[in-house]
Amino acid sequence: MSQYVESEKVELKAKYTDVICKEIVAFLNADGGKIIIGVDDNGNVIGVDKIDETLKKISDVITMQIEPNPQEEIRTELKFDSGRTLIVLFISKGMRNIYCQKKYGFSSNGCVIRIGTTCKEMTAEQIKVRYEKNFYDEEYMIKKRASRTDLSFRELKIYYLEKGFHVEDSSIEANFNLRNKDGEYNLLAELLADKNNIPFIFVKFSGVDKAAISERNDYGYGCILSVYEKIKSRLSAENICISDTTVRPRKDRYLFDYDAVNEAVLNALVHNDWTITEPQISVFSDRMEILSHGGLPNGMAIEDFYEGISHPRNSTLMRIFLNMGLTEHTGHGVPIIIKKYGREVFEITDNYIKCKIPFDKKALELSNKNVGSNVGLNVGLNKTEKAVLGLLIENSDRTADMIATEIGVTKRTIERALASLQKKGKIERMGSKRDGMWVVIK
Repeated sequence: MSQYVESEKVELKAKYTDVICKEIVAFLNADGGKIIIGVDDNGNVIGVDKIDETLKKISDVITMQIEPNPQEEIRTELKFDSGRTLIVLFISKGMRNIYCQKKYGFSSNGCVIRIGTTCKEMTAEQIKVRYEKNFYDEEYMIKKRASRTDLSFRELKIYYLEKGFHVEDSSIEANFNLRNKDGEYNLLAELLADKNNIPFIFVKFSGVDKAAISERNDYGYGCILSVYEKIKSRLSAENICISDTTVRPRKDRYLFDYDAVNEAVLNALVHNDWTITEPQISVFSDRMEILSHGGLPNGMAIEDFYEGISHPRNSTLMRIFLNMGLTEHTGHGVPIIIKKYGREVFEITDNYIKCKIPFDKKALELSNKNVGSNVGLNVGLNKTEKAVLGLLIENSDRTADMIATEIGVTKRTIERALASLQKKGKIERMGSKRDGMWVVIK
């Protein structure tokens, strides 16, 4: 029996035809699936001859013939079987509630859905319900009025220009849907503005509970993209590296898995219900907790969450983070966290999602003994110097300009911090000023 069989999740195509647009839309409107080109209906491997030409046609379909644009929901791979090349399209369940073939619009001809092994036209009522629901998740951000009227979006524009997007001042508000129907700035606009009234608290406690606060920082009141960059820098500085010299070869241990914590923070930002309050990061002596409000988005089952099925509460925010290359549509963040720490790190209620990241016990033990720890590096340093040192530990190729951007201070402030760190014997410069690198002295 052939390994290739059509099903509700699999469509076989002997060769590329224009009907593939309809098949993609059907999977987007259902629960996703994959299309294998180069295998006939009986599961026989035929192969694809004109690979580049076929890939170009598929790309044109995805970018030009489907609405809304589903680029982030589709991944294309080449597979080799029996000496022949196959093209496989992996299609996720659509982030939006309904998709159509552009040439037919949101009509029964344009809106199809995968049922069994066939594409069925949706009824007018099904289309109406889905189309209206399409705007439900983000409607609250669009409708809710901002708490201030003097908003500007210089930083947002700079972020987009640096990524190669063309953004005009005259159209930025319309393009990002920053005003409600009454012409007032909305909650989304406030989150993206250079200055706003939205805090973002990073608090450290001296023990395993909230009895005593040892440090409290607020990284908010600015564009959410800049807020994220500041939080990311702080996490890097917090992630101490312990060099265990009691074993050979020497082993470096980190307090926590940076990638997993970063994904938890991104999820908190994108999926938080901002009408309630901002997300929070709490650091205890044995763990870190990242809390977002609102529970699971409407229509998402807990198993969907654990499996990494993408269902963002705030579609516009997700799209912006995607454009910036800060996150992906696939929902892979939760599986990354689970692979490292297990499902038990998540606490999910109707009101919030809390991710509890335990610290590495051996790293804690060694740091308490002060064995080869970079904790000692931070003694006698101010907050900026600690942040700079943390970033250099993560990547010694960072320039003063890069560090200034990540921390959110001026280049001159970073240059002073670097000079001070050199004077204190914490870092040294290897190579020239232009082509060299910083070395952290452990």
